[in-house]
Amino acid sequence: MFSMILNKLDKAKVLPRISDTERQALNAGSVWIDGELFSGNPDFRSMMEEAYPALPPEEQAFLDGPVEELLRRVDHWELHNTRRVPDEIWTFLREQGFFGLIIPKAYGGSGFSTLGRSAVMMKTAQLGPVGTLVVIPNTLGAAELLIGYGTEAQKSHYLPKLASGEFVPCFGLTEPTAGSDAASIRAEAVVFKADDGQLKLRLNFTKRYITLAPIANLVSLACQLHDPDNLLGGGEQPGITVVLLEKGTPGLRLGDHHLPIGPFDNGPIHGEDVVVPADNIIGGPTQAGQGWRMLMEQLGGGRAVSLPAGGVASAKAAAAAVGPYSMVREQFGIPIGWMEGVTAKVARTAALAYVLESSRVYVCAGVDAGHHPPVVSAILKQQTTELGQQLLIDGMDVMAGAGVMQGPNNILGSAYISAPVSVTVEGANILTRTLMIFGQGAVRCHPYALATLGALENKDVRAFRKALLGWMGHSIANVGRGVVRGLTRGATVKAPVADETARYFKKLGWASTRFALLTDLAMFCVGGKLKQRGQLSGRFADALSWMVFGVTTLRRFHAEGARKEDLPVVHWALKYCLLEIQRAFEGIYANFDTPVVGWMLRYPGRFFLKINPLSSGPGDAEDRRVAAAIQTPGEQYQRIALGGLGSPRDDEPGMGRLLHAWRLVSDSAEPQMRVKKAMRHGKISAPDVVAAIEPALAAGIISADEAQRIRAAETARRAAIQVDVFDQADYYRDSLSRHNDNVHDGRDPGMARAANQ
Repeated sequence: MFSMILNKLDKAKVLPRISDTERQALNAGSVWIDGELFSGNPDFRSMMEEAYPALPPEEQAFLDGPVEELLRRVDHWELHNTRRVPDEIWTFLREQGFFGLIIPKAYGGSGFSTLGRSAVMMKTAQLGPVGTLVVIPNTLGAAELLIGYGTEAQKSHYLPKLASGEFVPCFGLTEPTAGSDAASIRAEAVVFKADDGQLKLRLNFTKRYITLAPIANLVSLACQLHDPDNLLGGGEQPGITVVLLEKGTPGLRLGDHHLPIGPFDNGPIHGEDVVVPADNIIGGPTQAGQGWRMLMEQLGGGRAVSLPAGGVASAKAAAAAVGPYSMVREQFGIPIGWMEGVTAKVARTAALAYVLESSRVYVCAGVDAGHHPPVVSAILKQQTTELGQQLLIDGMDVMAGAGVMQGPNNILGSAYISAPVSVTVEGANILTRTLMIFGQGAVRCHPYALATLGALENKDVRAFRKALLGWMGHSIANVGRGVVRGLTRGATVKAPVADETARYFKKLGWASTRFALLTDLAMFCVGGKLKQRGQLSGRFADALSWMVFGVTTLRRFHAEGARKEDLPVVHWALKYCLLEIQRAFEGIYANFDTPVVGWMLRYPGRFFLKINPLSSGPGDAEDRRVAAAIQTPGEQYQRIALGGLGSPRDDEPGMGRLLHAWRLVSDSAEPQMRVKKAMRHGKISAPDVVAAIEPALAAGIISADEAQRIRAAETARRAAIQVDVFDQADYYRDSLSRHNDNVHDGRDPGMARAANQ
């Protein structure tokens, strides 16, 4: 019977097929909390026991010392305009070991944890090209690949020089015809035997969008390896391979720039008949054809580091700015932060900054513990960069004119301009969401899908029988759980705590059961067409993402001691997470257009889904309490917003002067209220608070000390809301010509050229 079922399923192509590159991606990394959520019956106790650590003292000292000093040394506005990292900053980065955070101490590096590297990247994320200099050497590229796969000779030669900054690396992957579909690269390396008897590679390639390429002197190049004479013993087409190329190698061309919307060094790499020894393959000739596996294994955890750090930095920067600004800026005689529309934006920013930071710490700690979860890492990359961008937009909305006028005092403008970069790189978010997260998760994280597919492809009836029976039992159990949990609204789910957050564990468990049931329906009813149903897959990805965020938020709350003052933020955040899961389910039900099952989901299913929702989201009354968390100076503001981003001095433009004004305004708030009350009741006649200070002092409404505090606060307030002004000499640029008009290479001096010219 099972043989017949196997053959029918195979002919009908009910389940999705897996290509060789997809198989390597599926086999890379590990299943983690995502597997619990796909099970339909997650073990929240084990998920709450995952580490949520503070940084080791050595790494915290680096953040408080060299990283803080770097923030003070970099002139953001100068860097934004010149796009050139000053020599003294290069020297500081090298001397302080910024290039070797990922490299073990045995090779001259710092050997930082994943969480430590993420913290450094988050703190330097707003430094434009300087931040990029910190990120690239310490993420996917030469150092990480050499540590994981390099020969001892390669490690001994390259790692100390990478740690010292003598070698500046870049990673050559993207091509004009191979972007998110990185497996389709056309860069070619052909193996041949040279006259001296050595095995060598001849490479020809065109790469683009390569970060640090214009200033790099060591390239890790991904290419298709061809070995027509089988000299390496791995066949004529070993596959994708990573090869090290040093600047100065004949035929290798570096130095040209693209012009990203956020300034950082990025450009093309060209190679024409570049010849290097076969020993330049990372891992040596025995690792020929293993490049795709290397990339997938490293991205399994690595995708959770750099880009999420930048996304979380954007969210925290938005929170750090809009909370204070909404209280410093007044209109109609009150802080704009008291207006409900603004309050809603501030509350959302505060809560989601809390959520995203929880995910960064939780997942980085998981990677440090030995997990390499590609699905969870993809969620972090897609969601943190997407939400970080959205929160910057909200921040610009709150700051209005002060947000869009550029200059040294603009706080969010540079991050806002640069945000699309993170959304598009390392797998564009639109494809990460609609193809990768659920497409990979449904097969890899499902308890029986991968085993069933393997048995189906291998025509292994015994393995197929075992996997299919297990899958059937899994589905039947989830049907039963789904009915019970739906009727009881998750009351039967075991929560690992007994406090008022227990309700959220129960609802997340209920959501997981529904998610698992819908996954099974999608696998069998949509089957092989799932790859083409990107919108449907994207909604599954959304549901999974917000379940992960719900778990990490609860873990943070309890790891930090279940602070009572954080409860309003946690309630808002969990209600929002559950609302997003609910919306994802509604989208799945509405667009599950298969016969019978689709009709049941679209009509009776959607009806019951709407009358028995997971959440209707946080209410308006909750916004006020959550917004207050970042509108009042103190430890809570530091933890949720500014913490991890640096400590601006009062005399610094932008954030420094805003925080200075905010503290003074907060300190004088109570006597100011007395003055304004007296003005409203006609006890004092004055056009504004400043003019009312002397009459209020004379009337005994405020003391001399309070008068001085109000005066200082109002002076600082007015300074903090000013924007930069430029004279004509600073504003206008007469041309785009090159600095040396005598060297045009046959082109007009102000014209760019195509990357392949």
